Amino acid sequence: MYTLLTILHILVAVTLMLVVLIQHGKGSDIGAAFGGGSSQTVFGGRGAATVLHKITAAAAALFMLSSLALTVLAARRGSSSIILEERPGASAPAQTPGRPAPQGQQKPQPTSPVPTK
Repeated sequence: MYTLLTILHILVAVTLMLVVLIQHGKGSDIGAAFGGGSSQTVFGGRGAATVLHKITAAAAALFMLSSLALTVLAARRGSSSIILEERPGASAPAQTPGRPAPQGQQKPQPTSPVPTK
């Protein structure tokens, strides 16, 4: 389910980007590169903007819903990070009183700072 929703999310994101780039803006944009005014005559004088605006709104709504769904699913799924959470300075596990430390993690014996003779 999570993988299917991720694929859908990526497809919606790409569709949204393409639809936004194709729209005719106030200045010169990518829509002008494909023929500009002549491409609008296919849908009519104002029809292209209306169709593209509806597609943009639908893609934006799907993008937001899929983002929200992925967030909820990821939270329920739990952490799948490869980064281990480790506190600084806590490299060895805590030792309980009365139990010996695990092998290879023996506590060093305290030494005096000045050698005695």
